[in-house]
Amino acid sequence: MTTTLRPTEPLQHSADGGRSRAYDICVNSRRVGSVRIATDPAFGAASGLIENLRVDEPDRGRGRGTVAALAAEEVLRGWGCAEVQISVPADAAAALSMARALGYAERSRNMVKELSGEVPALPSGVRTRPMTGEEFAEWEEGAREAFARSWTDRGVPEERARAKAEASHRELLPRGLDTPGTAIRVVVLDGRVVGHVWTGVRELEPGVSAGYVYGIEVGGEQRGRGYGRALMLLAERVTREAGETLLGLHVFAGNTPAIRLYESLGYRTTYVNSAKPLL
Repeated sequence: MTTTLRPTEPLQHSADGGRSRAYDICVNSRRVGSVRIATDPAFGAASGLIENLRVDEPDRGRGRGTVAALAAEEVLRGWGCAEVQISVPADAAAALSMARALGYAERSRNMVKELSGEVPALPSGVRTRPMTGEEFAEWEEGAREAFARSWTDRGVPEERARAKAEASHRELLPRGLDTPGTAIRVVVLDGRVVGHVWTGVRELEPGVSAGYVYGIEVGGEQRGRGYGRALMLLAERVTREAGETLLGLHVFAGNTPAIRLYESLGYRTTYVNSAKPLL
């Protein structure tokens, strides 16, 4: 039997040069699933995405998904992509195993926490306040640099990493501190800022609104003293005050201290995001 991809729509083009197309997965012309292939608007046309790969229940466990993923990679090669990304639900054991077998390496994960009705108290002696406009002007440039560096450290070419950092800040902070739904709070020790947390509200999936931790940082000399936990509790308070009951975040693979902190606070992994080069 031959597994192939059959387009279900014309090739879509975006103004910035991106492409996307939906396909049926077919076995001898019989539809057994579907997949969407696209370039990543955040990284540019050189980075591809395999999205929503699904094989119908009766045909699972027969290698249909593996062949479909390989066929999708060939499509992306034809589009000139140098890498491919895939995001897999954390509870989809078979799909995670398939991604590893095909050479995908975990790059990051998405996590979420269901918030209780009780607003958490901050540790005794921890003082917080909103970030000032003067602090924001200095912080934003460094934040963009740090975000870009997080991607280059994981093999993303510098040009694409910087483009993603610039695009993210334009999208998420179009009006700086006055951006609706945005809150950037700082922790103060002896009159000096030692850390910050940046939160907002976004749609985690269609119809599901949630608070989101876009960034958290504690100064190097102050790490290991509980300020990171305090900032995450502060993020919960801000989210609850905004009327949300979910709090999500994104964390890079290899950041073991952060992952352990989030797990200890009750966060669970929802998606594992992986990538591999297209040779």
